[in-house]
Amino acid sequence: MLQIRPNCEYCNCDLPADATNAMICSYECTFCLSCVTEVLHNVCPNCGGGFAPRAIRPAIEHRPGISRIYQPASSKRVHTAYSTEELQAFSAKIKLLKPEQR
Repeated sequence: MLQIRPNCEYCNCDLPADATNAMICSYECTFCLSCVTEVLHNVCPNCGGGFAPRAIRPAIEHRPGISRIYQPASSKRVHTAYSTEELQAFSAKIKLLKPEQR
């Protein structure tokens, strides 16, 4: 089950559970759409993979025990350990490769 992290790991903007601008990589690293496109160039700074829109967990219980009421989003904020310069250098090396070729 996705952690649904509450913030962008780069700019620290809030990404609530129903955010439509939340992007994740296959390791659930979470960034906002602006940072993914303008800063990271669709390169996860942690694994080098690409990003996809984060799924939105239902707020309403449509099936018994299945909703954000029972599986809430994480409240633990995560921040990248890399500087802007390190992120730019890393993405510059591989941003021209499609994520499926990395």
